[in-house]
Amino acid sequence: MIKTLTYKILEGHLLDGPIKINSEIGISIDHTLTQDATGTTAMLLFESMGMDRVNTKLSVSYVDHNMSMFGPENHNDHLYLQSISRKVGVYHSRPGNGICHQVHLERFACPGATLLGSDSHTPTAGGIGSLAIGAGGLDVAVAMGGGAFYLTAPKVIGIHLTGRLNDWVSAKDVILKVLSILSTKGNVGCVAEYWGEGVKTLTVPQRATITNMGAELGVTTSIFPSDEQTLAFLKAQKREDVYMPLSAEADAEYDRIIEINLSELVPLAAAPSSPDNIKSIAELEDEEVHQVLIGSCTNSSYRDLMTVAQTLKGHTIHRNIELAIAPGSRQVLTLLARNGALSDLIQSGARIIESACGPCIGQGQSPGEGKVSLRTFNRNFKGRSGTKEDLVYLVSPEVAAATALTGKITDPRRLGKLFGIDYPGITDLTEIPIDDGMIEAPLDKDEAQKAEIFRPASIVTPPAGEIPPEHINGRVLLHCGDKITTDHIMPAGTFLKYRSNVPQYSEYVFNCFNKPGEPTFAQKAISLRDSGGHGVIIAGDSYGQGSSREHAALCPMFLGIKLVIAKAIERIHRANLVNFAITPATFAHPGDYDRIKEGDQLEVIDFREALKTSDTFTVKNISSGFEFSCNLNLSSREREILLAGGKLNYTKSNK
Repeated sequence: MIKTLTYKILEGHLLDGPIKINSEIGISIDHTLTQDATGTTAMLLFESMGMDRVNTKLSVSYVDHNMSMFGPENHNDHLYLQSISRKVGVYHSRPGNGICHQVHLERFACPGATLLGSDSHTPTAGGIGSLAIGAGGLDVAVAMGGGAFYLTAPKVIGIHLTGRLNDWVSAKDVILKVLSILSTKGNVGCVAEYWGEGVKTLTVPQRATITNMGAELGVTTSIFPSDEQTLAFLKAQKREDVYMPLSAEADAEYDRIIEINLSELVPLAAAPSSPDNIKSIAELEDEEVHQVLIGSCTNSSYRDLMTVAQTLKGHTIHRNIELAIAPGSRQVLTLLARNGALSDLIQSGARIIESACGPCIGQGQSPGEGKVSLRTFNRNFKGRSGTKEDLVYLVSPEVAAATALTGKITDPRRLGKLFGIDYPGITDLTEIPIDDGMIEAPLDKDEAQKAEIFRPASIVTPPAGEIPPEHINGRVLLHCGDKITTDHIMPAGTFLKYRSNVPQYSEYVFNCFNKPGEPTFAQKAISLRDSGGHGVIIAGDSYGQGSSREHAALCPMFLGIKLVIAKAIERIHRANLVNFAITPATFAHPGDYDRIKEGDQLEVIDFREALKTSDTFTVKNISSGFEFSCNLNLSSREREILLAGGKLNYTKSNK
């Protein structure tokens, strides 16, 4: 086989299993990344495994999610992460230093390295040639201890880029075009690998925009080659010592090839409420907008924000628009302040908000009821903004800036005619003043032995899973549709501060489906659990898409959920279910999904025995009087994890 870049890196890190498409392999992990919304649990699980020191080339803890700090919980998490990072050998990026993916790209990511992060947008580092994969915090904790990360040897989708982007068309439009082709589902077990002459025209920050939002495809990761553009970026960051050229072999064999001519792309948008609901800006023009938000780990680089600043310079935003901008890192914010661009943004009427995730995860800036919000983010799942029936469009910084000036969705190519604004044509800096003062190095081993960990009452050690029951005595607690995201399962926004306390956070499982005056999902689940029953979730296609948040498995486990049966389950969430002893199964006959109702009593005889050896099991619907078959599709390792009562128990017993 003529090797793709993906398989070159996989083979160089292979620890377990033959590399054969769709087979399970274990690879070594060079770098890990955590952030405060998932990192506290990851660190607690790391401690629970009896680990006292990381065993990676580099591990970094970032604080960038829970920044609002209403009540003591968020600050407690920050202090815990700072103290444990120092003790166990992890670098710590302090609050205010920026969004993990932007900072990691700037200061740590390396071509050819494997990176595992407890955040679904970890593939951002694929823009620099890393094989960067999002995973649940327990998988990251195991990798921090030196354990292998297991994944399915992927199919590789080759995305062949030709041509060059025209003025006012951006990298965001590239990934929106890819989403229009591949959609958000059906890509589990694949990697998107970019190649071709068009790649050479894209800078690392542009590539990182594409690999970042590639997470919405549902692929394992996305990756670009490491070339002269990569070297230029690393030189500016004074890290050229980590550069290595990396690319696929000539005539590499891809499982599918997609052709995209960059010269033919036009400004695009993801319309409400899915990242793959792609429309051209020309189709949407004159839609009235009341909020524009620019930033997130997708579009908050120096190049992006300088383009916005130059576009808005000397103008005032439309009277109907509230514009907020979040620089991706302290480095970006400092550069904007030094060259005067920050002043231009403020003068235009923009509100400068913290260099953090903020509104992208529902932490403030929720739009008004029935009002359109235009965002340069990566997700527009309904309600994610904090407004239940929101109308969120995902666009490029160029479209966002144009819209901020007109008050309506506007093609930025019209700005010359409307306002006499020329395309800024921003280029990346070749030299950047480096200040890593907000990144703390860990203590050495001797000092670490004397260091104490800050551990307040709001931080509760997560529970381990339980050995699966011999028989399932189940009840369908929820019958839900397609594209149920981890936001649906475990809400973010104002609820994020409870992530360090699983019993408390579990009260909000499937909060979006609760109805006033009726028992909540959590209340029904606890009642069933305490009476000896087992909770079952029935779902449609692409269940568990979106964030890597393992709480979407950890909290249902706490509530007594034992089984999820769906038409299809997304990669990270499926792994998290296994890790927390919830069996992921799929319908052998998808039509059986429609024959099941919420509240139905389900029975599986010899369930534990099926987990040991079988690829299928039979479910009897006691309420309706029919039987249906389910597929397991478990590797031998996954069976062992489930039978041990989850990965925490499994890891302890195999140390």
